[in-house]
Formats: sequence, structure tokens, C-alpha cells
Amino acid sequence: MQNFTFCNPTKILFGKGRIQDLAREIPAGQRVLVTYGGGSAQANGTLDEVRGALGHAQVAEFGGIEPNPSYETLMGAVKLARESGTEFLLAVGGGSVMDGTKFIAAAVPYAGEDPWDLVVRKAPVKAALPFGTVLTLPATGSEMNSGAVITRKSLGTKLPFGSPLLFPRFSVLDPCKTFTLPPRQIGNGVVDAFVHTLEQYLTYPADAPMQDEFSEGILRTLVRVGPKTLADPGDYDARAAFVWAATLALNGLIGAGVPQDWATHMIGHELTALHGLDHAQSLAVVLPSMLEERLEAKRAKLEQYARRVWGLDSASGAIEATRAFFESLGVRTRLKDYGVGAEAIPALLAALEAHGMTALGERRDVTLDVSRRVLERAL
Repeated sequence: MQNFTFCNPTKILFGKGRIQDLAREIPAGQRVLVTYGGGSAQANGTLDEVRGALGHAQVAEFGGIEPNPSYETLMGAVKLARESGTEFLLAVGGGSVMDGTKFIAAAVPYAGEDPWDLVVRKAPVKAALPFGTVLTLPATGSEMNSGAVITRKSLGTKLPFGSPLLFPRFSVLDPCKTFTLPPRQIGNGVVDAFVHTLEQYLTYPADAPMQDEFSEGILRTLVRVGPKTLADPGDYDARAAFVWAATLALNGLIGAGVPQDWATHMIGHELTALHGLDHAQSLAVVLPSMLEERLEAKRAKLEQYARRVWGLDSASGAIEATRAFFESLGVRTRLKDYGVGAEAIPALLAALEAHGMTALGERRDVTLDVSRRVLERAL
């Protein structure tokens, strides 16, 4: 295990009715901009509950942040925040709203010419507005980390960015606020959390037994409660376990001091940007094929994963069990399932090359040729 520093300042407010804690977490009189997405937070009453809890603050709102939040939309929020003198941001939604709010937080005080440089040129985040989150869609773990992924529609580009200044000050996790989510979003969320965990766990042995067993616990929990919470959305205990597993999958703890992969995510981002797949759909397509292509390089951890998570004795069996699990959640695992054929592969590889994604994976040996073979396997 490598030397590491682990620091996560986000305060978690977990359980029923915790939205009322906003009155204590945000000082009286602050100018707050509430950000949200396409209307589900309004339809299920969460936004009204947030408004009630913020009666002590000066509140403005910005809605319409889309899945795969776009620079073009977010700059509208940046303009509003600057004009209104916003002092605090509150994201009400899932990972897209939270990721978008992180960009807003960094872009409002950004002194450069174009805040897009924070994403594409990795310009340093020197200041950021404070923000909190109210989770309505468990999946990305963005409620307890400092990273985000932003899309620029005009360029067909989807890229990650982040900064230690972009941890939420607090996050409200009330599982009841996720009960009305449609099955597609729950299935996607389970896949997203599962792949987040595998990207940090399924690399090579690194003498990190605590991180391994913590990761395996998250994976076994998702295998157990994912189908259960999909079948019975009102089961509080199952949904609470899923919500917490999704948060722990990407709050930095299981990845501290160990090698990490993320090649599946980088290829998946291009599928989303160019073909509109949901983020989790892109991961479900790429991951099994990535594991098949890199079976020998990952054999030791794949065999450990097979034994400890699936109760199997072969690496290939674990890959097939993973694919079957995703399919059981309603998330398909082949490019053809989304109308994407072999003719799309050259453009996907060109996008990876343009974005510098030519040496991916825990050993930086996922070249463009490897990515091509992965995509061909995924057909």
C-alpha cells in the first residue's frame, strides 16, 4: 500500500427528515442559490421542503440542469449567481446537479477569461463558493467527493475536473426522497456505484487488506440490495443501504493508497458525449469487455473478486456474473443494445486521442489499440 493522505470534510446528514437541518447548516440571511434539474425534485415535494427549511435565507433558484450537465446551461447559473451576489449554493438532485453545482462554485469567482479552462486546461481552482447538497438520486457519490464531470455540447466533449475546494460542506441523505425514482434510474445508480468500486478495487494486489475488504463489502451489499430496492422502492432499509453504499463507493476512502483504473469511465464518457448513452449504460457496456480484454493483467484481483464477491472459482466466471448482474437490473451491456455499431468505433477512438486518453488504466497500458479491442468486444 502506498503512502497517502485522506481528507474528507463533508458532513453527512443521513436519515428521514434531515432536510430540516438546513436551517442550522446555512446561516440566517445568506444569499442562497438553489440548483436543481428537470423537475423531479419539484414533483416529489423535495424542493418545497427545501424552500420551507430555507425560510431564514434569501433564496434564488436555477433549474434545468440536465443529465450530463452542460457548460452552456451552467454558465446561465454562473451569470445569475454573480448578478445576485450569491454566497452559498445548494444542489438539490443527483450527481448531475451536484457536479454542475461544483462547476458553478468554481466558475463564479474564477478570474480567468473562460471558466471552461477549469475543465479542459485544468486551470487551478483558487477559490470556490461554499455549497451543500440534498441527494435525490443515489449513484455518483458526488455528495461526498470533490470531483465532477462536465459536458460541452457544442464540442461533443465530456471531461472530468475537480479540486480540494469542491467538497460539499454538508450533504443531506434522506432515502425517502429517492422512493419515487423510476426503475431505470435505480438500475443505473446501482451499476454506477458498482463500477466506481471496481475501478478502485479491481487492479492488482497492493497489500491493502482494509481497502480490499471494504470494497468487497460495498460490492456484496449492492449485489444483495440492488435487486431488492429495484423491486420494492418503498423498502426503507434496502434503499438506505443502497444510498450509503453509493456514497461510500466514491468518497475517497476505498481508493486511498491503492492503484486505480478508470479506463472504463474514460471510454464511457466518449460514448455518452457522442451517442447519448446514460453514464451507467456506458459503464455497463465497457466494463465487462474491458475485463475480458485485460483478464491476464488483472487475473489475481479478478480471482479474488470471484471468490469473495460471487463465490466462484474463476476470473472469467466473475466477469460473466458481473454482466448478468447488470442485465438483471435492466441495464444492457452491448453496444448493439443502444444502436451503436462498429462504424462508430473510429470516431470514439479519435475522441479519446483528442482528449489525451491514450495511456489509461492502473498501469497506463490501455492504449488506443486496447481501447479499440475493448469496443469491438462490446459490440
